[in-house]
Parts: sequence; structure tokens; C-alpha cells
Amino acid sequence: MALAAGTKLGPYEITAPLGSGGMGEVYRARDARLSRDVAIKVLSASFSEDPERLRRFEQEARATGVLNHPNLLAVYDIGSHENAPYVVSELLEGETLRDRIGGTPLPTRKAIDFATQIARGLSAAHEKGIVHRDLKPENLFITRDGRLKILDFGLAKLTHGDALTDSETNTRGPAPGTDAGKVLGTVGYMSPEQVRAKPVDHRSDIFSFGSVLYEMLSGKRAFRGASAVETMNAILKEDPPDLTETNRSLPAALERIIGHCLEKNPEERFQSARDIAFDLEQLSGSATTQGALVPSEGRRLPRWRSVALALGAIGLAALTFVAGGRSVAVQSLPDFRPITFQRGDVGNARFAPDGKSIVYAAQWPGVGQNVYAAQPGSPESRSLDLKDAELVGISRAGELAVLLSHGAGPGQTLARLPMSGGAPRDVTEHVVGADWGPDGTSFAVVRSAGGKNIIEFPIGKPLYDAVYVDNVRVSPRGDLLAFSDHPVAGDNRGEVAIVDLSGQKRTLSTGWSDIRGLAWSPDGREIWFTATRAGIELNLWSVTPDGHERQVYRAPGNLRLQDSAPDGRILLTVGRSKPSLIGLAPGETKERDLSWLDWGWATDLAADGKTFLFGEQGDGAGPEYAVYVRGTDGSAPTLLGKGAAVALSPDGRSALVLNLTLPMHFALLPTGAGEARPLPHGTLAQLQWGAFFSDGKRIAFAGSEPGKATRLWVQDLGGGDPKPISAEGVTAGIGFGGSALSPDGSVIAATNDAGPALYPVADGEPQPIRGAEATDQPLRFSADGRFLYVRAFPRGPGARLPARIFRVDLAKGTRELWKELAPAGASSLGGISALVIAPDAGAYAYTYGEPTTTLYEVSGIQ
Repeated sequence: MALAAGTKLGPYEITAPLGSGGMGEVYRARDARLSRDVAIKVLSASFSEDPERLRRFEQEARATGVLNHPNLLAVYDIGSHENAPYVVSELLEGETLRDRIGGTPLPTRKAIDFATQIARGLSAAHEKGIVHRDLKPENLFITRDGRLKILDFGLAKLTHGDALTDSETNTRGPAPGTDAGKVLGTVGYMSPEQVRAKPVDHRSDIFSFGSVLYEMLSGKRAFRGASAVETMNAILKEDPPDLTETNRSLPAALERIIGHCLEKNPEERFQSARDIAFDLEQLSGSATTQGALVPSEGRRLPRWRSVALALGAIGLAALTFVAGGRSVAVQSLPDFRPITFQRGDVGNARFAPDGKSIVYAAQWPGVGQNVYAAQPGSPESRSLDLKDAELVGISRAGELAVLLSHGAGPGQTLARLPMSGGAPRDVTEHVVGADWGPDGTSFAVVRSAGGKNIIEFPIGKPLYDAVYVDNVRVSPRGDLLAFSDHPVAGDNRGEVAIVDLSGQKRTLSTGWSDIRGLAWSPDGREIWFTATRAGIELNLWSVTPDGHERQVYRAPGNLRLQDSAPDGRILLTVGRSKPSLIGLAPGETKERDLSWLDWGWATDLAADGKTFLFGEQGDGAGPEYAVYVRGTDGSAPTLLGKGAAVALSPDGRSALVLNLTLPMHFALLPTGAGEARPLPHGTLAQLQWGAFFSDGKRIAFAGSEPGKATRLWVQDLGGGDPKPISAEGVTAGIGFGGSALSPDGSVIAATNDAGPALYPVADGEPQPIRGAEATDQPLRFSADGRFLYVRAFPRGPGARLPARIFRVDLAKGTRELWKELAPAGASSLGGISALVIAPDAGAYAYTYGEPTTTLYEVSGIQ
């Protein structure tokens, strides 16, 4: 029965009908609580008559509700109205892909764009274990701004189970634009395993994806017959008609992608939608360059058993030769040669001076960090037996420079040793980064002191200091040092800069939201670096000392530049990591996955442990980040606004966030109704950790003035500029631990070069925390203020799990183990970064990541 305007479905008020179909009706509705319009699909009453079907619907809808991706329809809620279940989703305006195709091919560039978006959405869903099972142009929607959304995830399984029978296909009706008795829409996109009524997994979606991509490029279905039975027979036994019948200029690489999707055997298809997106994104770069791709010459779709990584990419030169009396453009492709083959996390890597050997640091499953040497043509690497060492460079004479985790204070100890073996010899302490000078005897170092990073070259001669500096590399002539300069401690946004030997610093390239690798180009005329201005996909860029910037290489994935060789080769690590948010609710004994988007960061817990504050810093949140609150019971999160999450107010009505746009400043975001309120920042240029006093009227935080080191401050939320309460030299961070405010507001536990200390909020000198160790990082005081919870942080790249949390008795000066944290199923590669606990220690939340990277030697990039 149709619903009239004004009908209430829980908190939603129907405003207008949008359409109807075999599963029910769709309406526009208004959610007065959030002042937004939504779409409501009210399913037919037959669902409520079948308890098992209704249970499956609720299960699938809830599973779909955890998906949050730009290319997936967002599901907000489910409910029931007069025994008819309904699902609430975002309201879209635009047209379906079926409408856009309209029986004619799409432009190749547009088809690649849409296909890439579909692959990204599928990848996000498949990673959550959700399979669509009914991918077709009718279930793909293009918004007015060109965003493609996959509709009805999870509902397809409800409609027809794991496979369709002949009788079921005949009950679904003809696809839009077809007559009864001709090809049915769903049948034309089924995978062979669906036709055979076999169980399906995510690879069934990949087959359907290939059928959709074929149709975008040809305007016709890949598999079609006079009846549903003949169409299904074609799916099982035939290849689609040659695409060159309708599009002779189609890139051959695109044909290969489609052919690989449409393999009859699931084992021979692409094994993940992420891989498809990778190849399409590389292809999209070269598809914008006229004549950069070889046209297909009347071939049928090849039955590919594997797909090469090296498809076209931006920035590669096109070569031309004459064939058959005509000019054909051929892409000059880079050659990726893997150096590592195990699943693990590769750290820094460098070319050896012989021009052949490659030295790198890595951690493999069940094995701690070590340094290895690899030879060309061999898949085996030789261990150099430097456990828990971090490689930072190789001199022209073949000496290694490593950072070792011994000595007191911040940073690590720089040591040197011959590549052929021997005991490391200490050079200097408190180092967080280093590089050899071109003479093979001197060092450039980044030293940690007083809450700042100081670049020295040679050792003992300071050239530049800032909040956070890394990737320091000496030019081949030794006259310049290139580095990445970051305005926020622990955050990789920033700029590429150089400093000369007189200490004159120049900024060359700005606006990067993430910089994670830097080296001088093979010819020494440019600085090459891997970075992104939005999201988490890092690509290869270059900038000259006079500021001319260009993109060198573009590919999906998280690229990190490691080194370059004079002959043009470079070392790149390629990997992806999507951290998970894990939490334990009060009174529960089993942890729960609380992940939302693609890069969550736990930052605070309410006093009762039932609500936690977290930030998102990946592609889903954008370059300005996003702030959410969520129940530790797994209830849906609420988006508060932009910025980096910092702390929850004692009453839970507002969140302290850090706006990272310069000038950096704090702001208060309401968790309910209300407006955001920026806080005055005075002359401060750098802000870090923050916490509310128990009365909610003041905040304490760490920050620094221009050119000065970090200190502690207090700010009255009623007005006025912040006031310093400590000397310079305090270290703090957001989400990593490092600072805590006592319940009575009398002291702040923070760290300095000597280790953790208690800083009085009123007058007084900081006092070392008895019982705490030098590398302990304060997390939170107990509710009564008697204990301080600290995390024992291993120095350097050593053991990552479990995270060991201790409770320090402040009166007795004793330290006892409280808990060892490691999520279920975690491997030795994983690590816990952000960690927050409730005042009564009855609940906690943390960020867990398991990075996996592969090291490649790459040639052919210019």
C-alpha cells in the first residue's frame, strides 16, 4: 500500500514517492533530528510473512550499515512500519548507469572513471565480507557531480539467496528497456557459479563487474541470447563478442582487464576488486594522453591467466615506430622488479655503492626487525644480524649507518659499521634521522632535543630546527640538505624544503597532507618525494631547488620512495594499511571492532567508558580529517565535523578538536545541537595534546610559539589567550599517549628529555614520576588520582605486540603490569598506536594496524 505524504515511519516523515519495484516502494522522507532528506525503501509485506527471510534482511541491512565509502550507498537505519520492514539510506539525485548507457557506448575515459569507482566500492565491501550478488547497471547510480554509487548491497542476497534458479529468474521481469521474453537484466550479469546454483563469493561480483564494464564500452550486454536459458548458456560456454566490433580504438590493456574479469573459473579471475582498481587507475593516467596506448587490432578477448602490474601511467614517455605502413604509439613502461617476497613490513632501503646490492630493514612474521642484503636475480636475502636496528644510509665506502635502541633520553643512537659485518660503533645519541655526507665520513643528523627536531651537518653544527623534521637527505655535492618539514608533531602533513650550509632554509613545495619518502633524483638536479595532497594514496613527485614541481609517476597504493641510483633506478616500497579501531565496552570481556572509515584514530573515552571520541584521517575523511563520537557498544557513530579529534568534555556535550589549517587552532564541536566555536590561540604556532579540567571551564594542552620548543599551557574557555604553566621542552602527542591531566587538575603527567614527569598546574618545578621508566608514556590518571596508567614503549622498531600497560602507584613509587593488549588474530607484524582508557580502567579503545609492504627496484621512470 502506498504511503501518503506526512506519514511517519519512526522519526522519518514521508514527503513524496520516488518509485516502486518488485521489492517495494521508495520514498523521499525527512529526518527532523538531523535536518536532512533521506530515501526510504519500504519492502513488500511478504518479507514479514517469512521469519527467516526477515531475519536475513535485518542481518544483511546491519552488515551494509557498517559500510562507509564514497562509492557505496550509505545505509542509515532499518525499521518496520505496519509489519513491513524498511531501510533508510542517503538520498541521491542523478541517474542510473542503465540510463546513462542507453544502448550506446560511453567514452572510454568516462567508462574507465566509472569502472574505477565501482571497483573501489566493491573492494570496500568485500573487505568487510559483504558480497553484492546482483551487480548490474540498474544497481549503479551516477550522482549529478559524477560520483558513482553502488546500490542495494546486501539486499540481493536476501532476494535470491546464493544462486538463482530458472523459476526465480522468470519471476523478476524484464530489465528496463527490454521486452518480455528477451534478455532479462539480472540473468545477463550472473556469474557462471550463479548459473550453476553453486555457492558464490566476492569473485562472482568481479565477473558481473566485467560484464558491466563491457557494456559501458560497447553499449551492448556481454552475454545475450533469445531467452534466459540461452543467455545463461552463453555465460557458461561462450566469450563475449569482440569489443573492436564497436570500438576499434579501445586500449588493449582495457581488453585484458575485461577478459581477466570474465574468466569462467573463479580461480582464474582477478582475486580482488582492489587489484582491478589498481590497474584501472594506472590505465586512467595514460588514457588521458593522446596516442599513448596501442589500439586493439581485431582480436577476441584474450583468456589471461595473470595481469601485469605495468599498465600505462602518467609521466611516461611514448615511443613511436612504423608498423604496416602506419605510425603506432607505444607506451614506455616502468619495470618493477620485486626485491622482497614475504608478507611483512619493509622499512628503509638503500642502494649499495657497488650499484647492484640492495640493503633494507624489514620485519617478517615471527621475526623481529633486522637488516638484510639482497642481490639482483635472487629471491633470497641475507640477514646482516642487526636486530632491532633501523637502517638510515650507506656510505660510498660501503659503511652502514643505523639507529640503535640503547641509551637514555629521546631518539636513538646513531652507529656505523662495515656492510661486510662487525660490531656497530656508536657515533652520537638522541637521533631520529640521519644520512651520510657525500665524502663518506660525515653525517647529517636530525636530533631530538627540548621537544624540537634539529638538523645538524656535520654533527654539532645546527642548521635548522622545527617541530618535526624527517627524510633528511644530503645532495650529491654536499651543499644542500633536502627534508620534509611538518607543522604538527607526529603528523605527516607538511612541505618539502632545503637548507644550505649557512642555515638558510627555503620551502620548495607546500600543501601536502602526507609526505613519507624523499631522495635526490638520479641526476641530482631534483628532489623526488612520495606524497599526496588528499587521502592516503601517495604518488611520486619532484621539485627543483628553484621550486619547479612536477608529477613523476602516478599509481594507486601507498608508494614510498626509498633511494635512487645514478643510472636512473629507484627503490620504492608499495603497500597498504587500513588500521582498525578496537574497543572494550564497560562490563564486557570481549573486544569489538569499532572501525568506521579507512584510518580511524582513538583519542578519548568518556568517564563512564560508554562513549569514545575518534578521528578519521584517510581518504574517507579528506585532507582536513573528520571527528566522530561512537558508543563502545558498537552503536552507529555521529559525525561532529572537521579537524583532528583531541578530547571529550566531562559532560560529554562537546569535543575539543584541532583545526590543522594554518594558523592552527583549537575549536569546540558540540556532540548534539549547537554551533562550533573556535578558541583563541594567541601567538601559538604549534598545538598538540589537550584535555578538559573536571569543571569543563578550562583546558590544558601542549603547544609552542614560533621558533620555540613545546611547553604546557592552560586556557580559560570563557575567553582570553592561553597562559604558559611550564618551561619549554615538554613532549606531547594526540592519541599516542604522552600526557594526562589529573582528576583534581593539580598536575599534568608529561614527558621531557629525561622521561615522564609531573608538572604542577600552579607554581612549581616538574618532578620525575617515581616508579616509571624512561620510555613510559602517560595515558591517564585513575579516577581517584592515586595511579597513573602508562604504556611501556619499546625504543626503536622492536616488538610491537602486545602493548604493555602498567599502573604506577604515585605514592609508593611502584609499577605493576595492568594489561597486555593484542587483538584476536593479530600477527607479529601488527602494532597498537593510539590507545585510550576510561578513568576506572573498565573500558578502553585503541587503533591497531598491520602494515604490509613490498620493496621494488624500479627502472624506466624519468
